[in-house]
Amino acid sequence: MTTIFGIPLMVLFGQLLLGLINGAFYALLSLGLAVIFGLLKVINFAHGAQYMLGAFAALLGLEYLGLDYWLALLIVPLVVGALGILIERFLLRRIQHIDHLYGLLLTFGLALIFEGTLVNLFGVSGSSYPVPPALAGGFNLGFMFLPTYRAWVLVAALVVCLFTWFMIERTRLGAYLRAGTENPKLMQAFGVNVPLLVTLTYGFGVALAAFAGVLAAPIYPVSPTMGSSLLIVVFAVVVIGGMGSILGAILTGLAMGLIEGLTKVFYPEAANTVIFLVMIVVLLLRPAGLFGKEA
Repeated sequence: MTTIFGIPLMVLFGQLLLGLINGAFYALLSLGLAVIFGLLKVINFAHGAQYMLGAFAALLGLEYLGLDYWLALLIVPLVVGALGILIERFLLRRIQHIDHLYGLLLTFGLALIFEGTLVNLFGVSGSSYPVPPALAGGFNLGFMFLPTYRAWVLVAALVVCLFTWFMIERTRLGAYLRAGTENPKLMQAFGVNVPLLVTLTYGFGVALAAFAGVLAAPIYPVSPTMGSSLLIVVFAVVVIGGMGSILGAILTGLAMGLIEGLTKVFYPEAANTVIFLVMIVVLLLRPAGLFGKEA
């Protein structure tokens, strides 16, 4: 069997593929953070909790309302995104003219409220969400058995990421969003409802987190703490790519998943810290991030 540094190629390819799938989650979650910070300049510390709410809403919808996976994939992001709209309209808008630190503290407090409430109601033990029958089974790739659902997650996450990038960077709506955040008074003079755009943008970023939560539900245990453990990694990915960079969030998320997968093969002990080591190196060499703009 062919090996590289004593590692069988089949093992290496398998870990790379699993790393790419994890990277798709990182990219999708980082994208939501990048959209909110890049267009609203809000450091959304509730992003992990909103990801968790997406997974919990899918689970509770299945148990109490009979909401199947495909409907949850459509409805849950809309519901959690609507919650995000309410948060922006009645909380974040009141502090938008003062230091960004207040937005971070507010969203951090909301994250603690969401997580604490669900811990009190459901405990900290995780619950399982069944894989939809249409995505059961898998493919024998020769070097590994790839579950169909994980392949679907990779495709769905990439499609949503690319669609979001195209919408923000290549459409008139995206141009209005960017212009509205840079010069809101001028855009309002042209008849653009900038506050509404800001509110909808925050709701969209939250909906992306909830969409990722529904995708994650059949893979990871659904628990109130599932978002807090992932949030710090996602923040590191956003910092590496450049705060507010849409393309940077997508490419860096995928790359960090691959690097994490390689690390698990060659030096497993560092798998949980390699992303933060990369972040330190990037910040030393390029403080604005790989795709960020220097101030």
